[in-house]
Amino acid sequence: MSRIVVFGAAGKAGSRVVAEAASRGHEVTAVARDSARLGQLPDGVRAVTGDATDPGTVARLAEEADALVLTVGGPEAVLYTDAVATAAAAVRDLGPKGPRILHMGGGASLLNEDGVRIFDGPGFPEEFKPYAIGQIQALDAYRALGDDVTWTYLSPPPVHFAPGERTGRYRTGLDNPVTGDDGQARISYEDYAVALVDEIENPRHLSRRFTVGY
Repeated sequence: MSRIVVFGAAGKAGSRVVAEAASRGHEVTAVARDSARLGQLPDGVRAVTGDATDPGTVARLAEEADALVLTVGGPEAVLYTDAVATAAAAVRDLGPKGPRILHMGGGASLLNEDGVRIFDGPGFPEEFKPYAIGQIQALDAYRALGDDVTWTYLSPPPVHFAPGERTGRYRTGLDNPVTGDDGQARISYEDYAVALVDEIENPRHLSRRFTVGY
């Protein structure tokens, strides 16, 4: 059993990570800026009001965690890098006993078949650029960290990522989208959560990015 702290637990992804981890018997803390938005949590899950960019909150929760899961987001790019910096500082301060960071990343930094980032390709929607820039900068920030912080950045598919069915199956890739027979990359939030909790239980992508799809 792992002690897992999920920031952004009221969101579509965070709530599913909480549910998936709790269903497997992990000790889960669900963190949201407004804990009233957490709704009915699974049995045994602790609710905490807090912010992933608040050093005091993150440091306190990191002390009792094996994994910090960041599923935060918003239109301000600095939110993502602030969350990375805050979590990394808390982990670093704890030394070897510090938790691992798992970050719900973005798909825009994945590479297309020509080796070009999805973000830099033609037709990337303007309305999604602030979010994409923040997630790209977050990935760059992780890659610049030293060996004293262990992290994993999990990118969903660039487009087809939505609530759906939990099948328990998925395939993994590294820097290119995982596509099906139709050439499209897809995953449900539910199976994304499965992949993330699997990675907590059986680490295979230490201090690197990976992605998932059917």
